[in-house]
Amino acid sequence: MENFIQVITTTPTKGEAEKIGKVLLEGLLAACIQILGPVESCYWWEGRLEKSKEWFLIVKTQKRLYPRVEQTIKRLHSYKVPEIIAVPIVAGYKPYLNWVHSELR
Repeated sequence: MENFIQVITTTPTKGEAEKIGKVLLEGLLAACIQILGPVESCYWWEGRLEKSKEWFLIVKTQKRLYPRVEQTIKRLHSYKVPEIIAVPIVAGYKPYLNWVHSELR
């Protein structure tokens, strides 16, 4: 199970989330992506409290691919400092995780 992760990022538009997801899928760096939104984000940025609508992207992949996933997101993302967080999958339905594994490069 420790080999599987979900990578989370947010984007300012649905189109940007779709573009990142498509490139990750076509590059076989993700087996599945989910796009949720818009969501309301509240955060500190450059000393000011900000609030914005964003699109949430969840990427199903494996830990070994994280560096390439991160590089791809950074290359396509419009934010100066995008949120890119990997969360380990500590348990999961074995047939689903087998499918995730089979879809990745």
